[in-house]
Amino acid sequence: MRNAYLMGAALVALLPIAAQAQPKSATGGVSKQVYQLHQKLITLDSHLDTPASLDLPDWSIEDEHGVHSDYTQVDLPRMKKGGLDGGFWAIYTGQGPLTIEGFRKARDFALLRGMSIRSMVAADPDNFTLALEAKDAAPIAAAGKRIVYMSIENAYPLGEDVSLIKTFYDMGVRVSGFAHFAHNQFADSSTDPSKKPRYGGLSPLGKELLKEMNRLGIVPDASHSSDQVLDDLLALSTTPVLLTHSGCKAVYDHPRNIDDDHLKALAAKGGVIQMNAYGAYLRASKPNPERQKALMALYSQMREDAKVSPEARTAMLAKRQEIDRLYPDTDRPTFDDFMAHMLHALKVVGPDHVGIGLDWDGGGGVVGMEDVVDLPKITDALLKAGYSEADVQKIWSGNVLRVLAAAEAGKQK
Repeated sequence: MRNAYLMGAALVALLPIAAQAQPKSATGGVSKQVYQLHQKLITLDSHLDTPASLDLPDWSIEDEHGVHSDYTQVDLPRMKKGGLDGGFWAIYTGQGPLTIEGFRKARDFALLRGMSIRSMVAADPDNFTLALEAKDAAPIAAAGKRIVYMSIENAYPLGEDVSLIKTFYDMGVRVSGFAHFAHNQFADSSTDPSKKPRYGGLSPLGKELLKEMNRLGIVPDASHSSDQVLDDLLALSTTPVLLTHSGCKAVYDHPRNIDDDHLKALAAKGGVIQMNAYGAYLRASKPNPERQKALMALYSQMREDAKVSPEARTAMLAKRQEIDRLYPDTDRPTFDDFMAHMLHALKVVGPDHVGIGLDWDGGGGVVGMEDVVDLPKITDALLKAGYSEADVQKIWSGNVLRVLAAAEAGKQK
C-alpha cells in the first residue's frame, strides 16, 4: 500500500509539467544584483511536496535532476542555485475511505513519510537541519544549510484519534491542514466531487483537532479546505491561520482560491496566504482531452502498481515523455499568471500577509518558473512592482515565521 500511495503522489506531481526544456541562466534569469540580493534573503516555501520523491528508486536529494527529464523540481543542487533556503516539507497522504482499515493504512504511510524526511536530514547533517521553532530558521540559513520544517497535508491519517497529532508533533510537524481533495472526518474540502458540504465547515472532530493543534503550537492550514472551514478556523483558532498554498478567486474563480473578503478576514486575524503556482488554479486553459485522457490512463495504471522498481519508474517516465511528444500542452499558465495572483493578494492585504508556497513536486510550476532554479524571478518581479527589500524578506519568510512564532507563543505549557 505504501508503494501504491507513493506512485499516486509521484504521478500527481507529474501531471501539469510539460517536457519543453528552456535554457537556464546562471543567475536565475535576473540581473546579477537581484540574484545576489535574492541569495542574501532567508527564503522559505511553505509547501514542498518533495518528500514524495525521497522514496523513489534511484533518486537522491543530493543529486541534481531535471524537471524535463524526471519531472522533479527540488533537490539540493537546485535549491542552492535558486537560493531556496528550505521550507515546510509535507507529509501528504491521499484521501481514502473513512474506515478503520483506511485510517490504519494512511496512518502507517504518513508515519513512514515523516521518517523519510527525518532520514534525509540525518543522512546529511552538513546540508540539512530539522527546524522546530521560528527562531531556528536564521541560524540554519546562516550556516549555509537547508531548513527543514515539517507539515501535514491532509489530516486523514489521524483517523478518529485526535491525540495522534502529538505523535507527529514530536516527529517535528509544526503546520497541519485538515482536508484535501475530498471531505474527510475533520472538515469539508473545497473540491469534493459531490460539490456539496458535509459538515458546513469543521466537523465536531475537526474542532477537537483544532483545539489540540492550538494546545501543541501547531499552525492550522486552511488550504484545500472549504471557505466555511476557513470561517470556522478564523472564529475558533487561538492563533493565526495559514493558507500554505492558495490563490486569489478575484483573479481566477476556482474553488481552491480565496475571495477578497476571506483574504481580509484572514489578515485581520494575523494570518497569511502563501501563493500557489499550481497551473490549474491560476487560470483556465484550453481543453486538451487527448492529453488528459492519456495522462489519466498512465496515472491509473501506476496507482495500481504495487511495486515501484527502477525499471517501472523508467517505463513510467518514458510513457510520460511520449505523451508530451504526442499531445503537447500548448496553453500552460505562465509566470505572469502566477504573479497576477500574488500582486492581487498584496494589493488586498499588503506585504505583511502574503508569502510563498508554490506546491513544488505536487503539481506546481508554470512556464517561466519550472523549478526552484527560477525562484529569483519572484524577487525580481516584486522589486519591479515597487516592494522594498524589507517587504520581499517578509514575503519570502518573515510572515510565515511570524505565524509560526505566534503558534508557539499561544500553546499551553
